Amino acid sequence: MATAVKYWFHYTLVTFAWLGVVPLTACRIYRCLFNGSLSSLLTLPIDMLSTENVLSDCFQGCFVVTCTLCAFISLVWLREQILHGGGPEWLEEYNDENVEAPNHNVAQEDMPDEPDVIDDAPQGAVNAAVQVGEGNVNADNAANQDAVPAGGEAAAPADANGAPEEVNWNALEWDRAAEELTWERMLGLDGSLVFLEHVFWVVSLNTLFILVFAFCPYHIGRFCTVVFGFEEYLKLTQFEGLLTAMCGYIMLAISLVVLHFLSSLSKFRKCKRILGLCYIVIKVFLLVVVEIGVFPLICGWWLDICSLSMFDATIKDRENSFKSAPGTAMFLHWLVGMVYVFYFASFILLLREVLRPGVLWFLRNLNDPDFNPVQEMIHLPIYRHSRRFLWSIVVFGSTVLLMLWMPVQLIKKILPKFLPYNVLLSSDAPVSELSLELLLLQVVLPALLEQGHTRTWLKNLVRAWTVSAAYLLNLRSYLLGDVPLRDVEGIFIGENDDQREEDRNVARHDINLDGVDDEDNEDTDSDDDDEGYDDDEEDTSDDDVEMADVDEAGVAAPEPAVPVQAAPQPVIQPVLGIHGQALHAAHEALLNQGGPTGYTPYKRPIFFYFRLFLLICLMCITLLIGSFICLTIPVFFGRAIMSLWMGDSKVHELYTAACGLYVCWVILRASTVFMSWLPQGWIVIAHRIKEYIVLAVKAIVVAVILIGLVPLLLGLVFELVIVAPLRVPLDQSPIFFLWQDWALGVLHTKIICAVTMMGPSWWLKRAIEQVYQDGFRNLNLKFIIRHLALPVVISLLFGLTLPYFFAAGIVPLFGMGEDFNYFVIRRIYPVLLMIVTVVFVVTFQAKQFKKLYERIKNERYLVGQRLVNYERRQGGLMTAK
Repeated sequence: MATAVKYWFHYTLVTFAWLGVVPLTACRIYRCLFNGSLSSLLTLPIDMLSTENVLSDCFQGCFVVTCTLCAFISLVWLREQILHGGGPEWLEEYNDENVEAPNHNVAQEDMPDEPDVIDDAPQGAVNAAVQVGEGNVNADNAANQDAVPAGGEAAAPADANGAPEEVNWNALEWDRAAEELTWERMLGLDGSLVFLEHVFWVVSLNTLFILVFAFCPYHIGRFCTVVFGFEEYLKLTQFEGLLTAMCGYIMLAISLVVLHFLSSLSKFRKCKRILGLCYIVIKVFLLVVVEIGVFPLICGWWLDICSLSMFDATIKDRENSFKSAPGTAMFLHWLVGMVYVFYFASFILLLREVLRPGVLWFLRNLNDPDFNPVQEMIHLPIYRHSRRFLWSIVVFGSTVLLMLWMPVQLIKKILPKFLPYNVLLSSDAPVSELSLELLLLQVVLPALLEQGHTRTWLKNLVRAWTVSAAYLLNLRSYLLGDVPLRDVEGIFIGENDDQREEDRNVARHDINLDGVDDEDNEDTDSDDDDEGYDDDEEDTSDDDVEMADVDEAGVAAPEPAVPVQAAPQPVIQPVLGIHGQALHAAHEALLNQGGPTGYTPYKRPIFFYFRLFLLICLMCITLLIGSFICLTIPVFFGRAIMSLWMGDSKVHELYTAACGLYVCWVILRASTVFMSWLPQGWIVIAHRIKEYIVLAVKAIVVAVILIGLVPLLLGLVFELVIVAPLRVPLDQSPIFFLWQDWALGVLHTKIICAVTMMGPSWWLKRAIEQVYQDGFRNLNLKFIIRHLALPVVISLLFGLTLPYFFAAGIVPLFGMGEDFNYFVIRRIYPVLLMIVTVVFVVTFQAKQFKKLYERIKNERYLVGQRLVNYERRQGGLMTAK
C-alpha cells in the first residue's frame, strides 16, 4: 500500500510539473514580457503563484511550449543541413584560409589571392557554374572561390585554444550519456526525481527562446515601424503583432548583413562566421514563412477576387467579412490557396508523365531526387528567391485569371441566367458553407480522383490533346519526343549536355571521395534542373535547346546518327587542391548546372518560335473552354436532378456540383466500359449488363444505408451531443438542418473509419477490412447488412432514442416540474457522453493496472520462468557423489 501511494504521489508530481508548471510558467512569462510595463516584471513572481485563469493559461502555455520546441528542433535540423550540405561559399571562406596555412606552412600574405582549385576539373564544371543572367559576380565566385570543407562546421579547423578540447573529446562518453538519458528518465517516469532538473532547464529554455525569437524581434520591429511611420498602417491589417515581429526579423537580417561585412573588413573571422550562421537561420525562417504562409494566402485571395462575380459578391462584402473575423478569413483563404497549389502541382506531375523530358524545364519537379528546398534556401541569394517568388505569382495568378475569371465572364455573356451560384442556405446555419466545402474537398474530389479512374482519363485526355496539337503544329518531336530522329540537320541536343552530364558525374564522385553521401549533397538549385521559376535558367536553357554546335565558318557541325546515345562515362580524375575544396567544387557544379534533368533531344521545324506561340495560344483557348465546361455542365446536371427531388427550392451549389460530378463520372465510366465490351459481341454485353444491374442494385442499397442513413444518424448525434449544447441557450429551441447534419456526418464517418483502421482489432475494424478486401465487384450485401450496417445503425438509434425516452418518458413521472424536465431533455446527451467517456477511461485504466500488476508479480516471483540450469546442476551433484 505504501508503495502504491508513493508511486501515485510521484506520478502526480510528474503530471503537475510537465502539464502544469511548465506551460503555466511559459504563458505567464510570455504575457509579462509583452505587457509592455515595468510593473509586470516586478509582479512576475506573484503572478506565477496566482490561481486566476489557470486552465486557460495552461492551454495557452502548451501552445507557447510547442512553438519553442518546434523552434529548437528546427534549429538542430538546420544545423544538420549545414553540416551535411555545407554552408554558402561566403560563410566558409575563412575556413579555407585557416586550412591552407598549416598545410603549406606559409604566411597568409604570401599565399596567392585566388588558389587554382578546379583547373584540373572538366571545363564544363566551370561553365556550369557560370549562369548567363547571374552577372559576373556569380561567375567569378563559381570559378575562383575556395571550397567548403567536408562536413561544414564539423570540418572547421581547431585553433590553438580549441585543439586540446578536440584531442580530449571522447565520442563514447557522449554515446553513453545519450543511452542513459531515456524518455522515462527525462520525464520522470522511472521513479527518480532527476526530472525536476529537466523541468528547470525546459523552463529556462522556454524563457530564452521567448526572449530571442519573440521579444527581441517584436520590439526591434516596433521601434522600426515607429521610426519609419508604419505603425498606423499595421494597425489597419488586424495583425499588428505578427507583422511587427516580421519587420523585426527583416531588420535583424539587414543588421546581420551589415555586421558580417564589417567583420570581414576587420578580419574577425569567428565573429564573421557566427553572424553568418545567424543570418542563415533568419533567412531560412523568412523564406519558409513566405513559401508556406504568404504564397498560398496570396493565391487564396486572388481566387476569391476572381470569383466574386460568380457568387454575386463585391469587394465590400469581403472587407466586412474580414473585419468581423480576420483570423477565420485569413485561415480559409490560406487553406483554399494550399488546395489550389496542391492540385496545380499534381497536374504538373501528370503533365511530366506525358510530355517529353525537358519541355517543362521552367517548372519545379517535386519528384526529382536532387531537389532539396532547404539547401536552396541556404545557398541561393535572396534576390534569386525574390525573383522566383514574383515569377511564381505571375504564373499562378495568370492561371487563375485564365481558368476562373475569364470563364465566368464568358458564362455571364452566353448564359446570363446561369449565374450567380447559390451558396447561402440560411443565416441560422453558419457552418453550412464550411461543412459543404470540407465535404467537397475531403470526400467528393478524393473519391473521384482515387476510385473513379479520373486520373487515367485526364492523362489520356492530355495525351490526346498533345498529339492533336503536335499534329496541327508539327511539334510532335518537341512535345512528345517519340519521333525517330534520322536526319542530321535540325536535331538539337543542347550545346553542353554531354559536358554537363560529365560534370555531374565528376561532382558526385568528388563528393564520395570526401566521405559525404551523394544524398546529402543533392542538387539544390531547382531553377537550373527543369524546376524553378528563374530568368537565368531561361537564358541558359534557350541556348541549350535551340543552338546546335557550329564550326568556325558558322555552318552546323555534323551530329552523330540518331537515336543519340548517352555519352560514355568520363574518366574521373581527382580535383587538385587542399582537403575540402573538392567538395566545394562538386557542390558548385551540382548547384549551378544548367539544362533539365533527363533531357531528350528533339527536331526543330521551321518557324519554331511562331509555332510555340501558336501552341501557347491553343493551350490558353483549351484551358478557357475546359474551365467553361467544368463550371457549367456538372452544375447543370446537378440542378436538373435536384429539381426533381427538391422542386423549386434553392439548393446549395456544392450539392448540385457534387451530384453533377458523380453523374458525369457515371456516364463516362459507363461509356468506357461499354466501348471495351463491343469487341466481345452482343451476347457477352447483355450478360455483363445483367451482372452490372444486379451489382448496381446492391450498391444502391449499400449506399443508402452506409452513405445516407449512417452519416445522417451520426450527424444528428453530433448535433445533439456537441453543437446544440454549445450554440443554443436553454431558453431557445434548437433547429436541426438535416442536410447540414448529413454533410457533417459524412465527414465524421470518414474520420471514424480512418481512426478505426489505425486502431486495434475489433468487430468494426474486421467488418470494414472484409468489405474492403471483397471490393466493389464482389459486393456481399448480406455480410454488409448483418455485420456492418445493422450493428452500427442499431447503436446509433439506441444512442438517439434511449436518452430521449428516459428524459421525456421516465423523468416526468417524478413530478419535478416542466423546467426541470426540459433541462434534462436538453442536457442528457452531453451528460451521457461524459458518463460513457469516464466509464471507458476507468475501465481501460483498470485493465492496464491489472496487466501491470500481473507483470510485476510474474517478474518478482518468477512466474512463467523455467530454471534452465537446474537439471544440469543436479546431474553435476550426482556425478560428484
